[in-house]
Amino acid sequence: MRHLIDPLDFTVEETGALLDLSECIAQNPESYSETCTHKKLATLFYEPSTRTRLSFESAMLRLGGSVLGFATADSSSAAKGESVADTIRTVSCYADICAMRHPKEGAPLQAARYSRIPLINAGDGGHQHPTQTLTDLCTIRRRKGRLGDLTIGLCGDLKFGRTVHSLVKSLVRYPDVRFVLISPEELRVPDYIIGEVLRPARAAFREETSLEKAMPELDILYMTRVQRERFFNEEDYVRLKDTYILTSDKMKNARPDLAVLHPLPRVNEIALEIDDDPRAAYFEQVQNGVWVRMALIMTLLGLTGKGERTC
Repeated sequence: MRHLIDPLDFTVEETGALLDLSECIAQNPESYSETCTHKKLATLFYEPSTRTRLSFESAMLRLGGSVLGFATADSSSAAKGESVADTIRTVSCYADICAMRHPKEGAPLQAARYSRIPLINAGDGGHQHPTQTLTDLCTIRRRKGRLGDLTIGLCGDLKFGRTVHSLVKSLVRYPDVRFVLISPEELRVPDYIIGEVLRPARAAFREETSLEKAMPELDILYMTRVQRERFFNEEDYVRLKDTYILTSDKMKNARPDLAVLHPLPRVNEIALEIDDDPRAAYFEQVQNGVWVRMALIMTLLGLTGKGERTC
């Protein structure tokens, strides 16, 4: 039995195999419609979510399985003081696989120690978001045809952005990936990402405060919102929330084959006018997230579908 807590739980080869499977599913989803018949996915979301929770549910339903769970901590026994360990012990009696989101960093790892079913980290605080990372890798690969030899700009909240932390940890494993870390000083990437991830991997990177300056060199621009829920006071959030706004004027300096990604939800950081630009890939990410999570559920459950033979 395996869990997915950290994006590095899968090797580069395993990640490639999972992305290959997600591509097969995307090309022929009907071939997988009965793969998880009689299987149950539990979604334990202690923190609000739209895309991630519904993406997991859609993935399992498309595979022919069923879903149970809760969408907020208030609607679970956590409101009565039940521990994560006891919750997962209980849920292991009801479901075959589990996706957990929790505001406390490390909570899914703690749960995995007590789980008798595969457990997927669907986001823990400002720490990790491995399934979003797999979705990002899928989108980059589908847009660019590769995961190496790319210049990737990460813009916005690099301090609390768990999607950024997970993506950097994964991408440093591919050759010739260059990072431009675009943020205000207050939201710069944590020191541990530089000291424990980028430098040991000898990855090329630089920190930048100007989005306009970085735009012409980027193959991928990964925008993030400034996360109100991670701030301790409203004044800092209001001061920083509109630091970077991607507009059509800024896109004029970008490469014609740039791909703009965003884990969503967005607030003001990408103008609505960008949605019609063919370089906008963030709604593709949403769809790719379903294919990736279908592939992940199958992989962790050790299941195969009919589609691989014709992909």
